[in-house]
Amino acid sequence: MTSGKVQVPCLELQQLKVISALGRGAKGVVFLVQTGSDELLALKTILIASLDQSRDADDEYRRICFEQEVLTCFHHPLLPKLRGVLSTDKIIGYAIDYCPGQHLNSLRMTQTEKMLSDDMIRFYAAELVLALDYLHGLGIVYRDLKPENVMIQENGHLMLVDFDLSTRLLAKSRRVFKPAKPELVKTKSSFLKFYRCCNSGITPEDFTNSDDQVKEIVNSECDAVTKSNSFVGTEEYIAPEMIEGKGHDFAVDWWCLGVMLYEMLYSVTPFRGVNRKETFHRILSKSPKLVGEPTALRDLIGKLLEKDPRMRIGAEEIKGHSFFWGMDWDLILQVARPPFIPPATEHGGENNEIDVECFVQETMQVRVDNR
Repeated sequence: MTSGKVQVPCLELQQLKVISALGRGAKGVVFLVQTGSDELLALKTILIASLDQSRDADDEYRRICFEQEVLTCFHHPLLPKLRGVLSTDKIIGYAIDYCPGQHLNSLRMTQTEKMLSDDMIRFYAAELVLALDYLHGLGIVYRDLKPENVMIQENGHLMLVDFDLSTRLLAKSRRVFKPAKPELVKTKSSFLKFYRCCNSGITPEDFTNSDDQVKEIVNSECDAVTKSNSFVGTEEYIAPEMIEGKGHDFAVDWWCLGVMLYEMLYSVTPFRGVNRKETFHRILSKSPKLVGEPTALRDLIGKLLEKDPRMRIGAEEIKGHSFFWGMDWDLILQVARPPFIPPATEHGGENNEIDVECFVQETMQVRVDNR
């Protein structure tokens, strides 16, 4: 586009056929919806009242807006595209590609002893390496890699979703990620704060700095990766350097990949304790129990679960590891028959009478009452 902006359609709730609720999260609900052109999308909705009532409301808005912005810049078959944004007096939301195969943990639970075979692990691990390497090339550290955030597309290939915990890091050797500003057709009064944040071009962490500080960070010629000091993620997957609070970089994603591969192989995560404190203690002090005969997969997991991020292997070393010997990395995305192809599903007879706003309100109220 000559304007340099990404045109993102504005969605009207009354023009969408709401088929079902796909999942419920801490901030809202994801729905399966069908457009007037019969296209299926996953609509992520967030209750505005729950954001405004949060102690960190501004940070919540910035995270949502940062996720929207990164979605506009992706051009990769393993990452979603922003297909539209939505705003009413009660909810805000946005739509991405729908993945009928559910998430990777759902697939694992259907397998014998709830574990994936080495060949399945190899294929999915390779696709995750490609997706993460692409993100890192944009200067984005994902920070929330776990099976529930890895969806299976209609063609059997993976799709990494949920970027609200991601952030931007800068490195001299990497392309600086500058998200395109979505050009929205219209806004409403309840959407103004959301819209302003979405067009700020600033990540949640960056927003705490003054304009001059941000310019100094962006313009600096640093050899080392700029690190983040925030603490985010899912506790069983959090890297040791994040717990220690010494700053973290792209290496946290490779740690999370190691935890995921361990889980796919053994059906449990490697450091889970009886509570959060014990889990963090194990992450910091215990080695993963790689039971069974030595294999290339177990060796790879051990190298990914290296507690010192400076010694942890990265993308190129992972691609060259013996577990992937014989794999043509240029052809992975062209595989016509991945290990699992989701069965075709008819959606015409399902419930399409869902009142989205009421459903989200009631869901979020139940979550508040159960705290």
